[in-house]
Amino acid sequence: MPGDPPVPITVWPIPAPQPGETMSTAMGMRLVYNLTHPSDLIIDLTEGPQLAGAILAAHRHLQAPRSTGWGSETAMLIVTGWPLAPDAGEPVEFFARGRAKLLPGGCLVVLLAHGDPILPVDVVIAAKQAGLSYLQHIVAADQPPTRGQRTQLDIHTDVLVFARPTEGGDRDA
Repeated sequence: MPGDPPVPITVWPIPAPQPGETMSTAMGMRLVYNLTHPSDLIIDLTEGPQLAGAILAAHRHLQAPRSTGWGSETAMLIVTGWPLAPDAGEPVEFFARGRAKLLPGGCLVVLLAHGDPILPVDVVIAAKQAGLSYLQHIVAADQPPTRGQRTQLDIHTDVLVFARPTEGGDRDA
């Protein structure tokens, strides 16, 4: 799926989430370590304890909006599952609220169960309408690809990474 410019697609070989959860523990660790620095604030909109555990293990700060709302501070990372919670509002409204809660250069990550080829396009369109840049598409698969061989990946999660442009930056760069 092209971005503006086309976004890179990366494969992360990590386990699938358990039923009823947004991500595995390995996914939470990868997101926290790849997209934040020590002491960064992260807003956790996911189901399950995996991201919260990764945040604490990596010495980041957790804002769990389920109990406190979105909070008053801006964050470097917001992580959510898809579809959104019923009280999240329309997708463009949700992404606009997320953009307002991000620091410039911060990321909003959407985790989707792999399967529907149209759904990621709808998510990207809504995020871009809210002023976020489409930064990266990550596919999570149970097994890594084998070098030098054709490999059929068992993809379980699409991870869409959006960024709040830095002040004065081009929103599609």
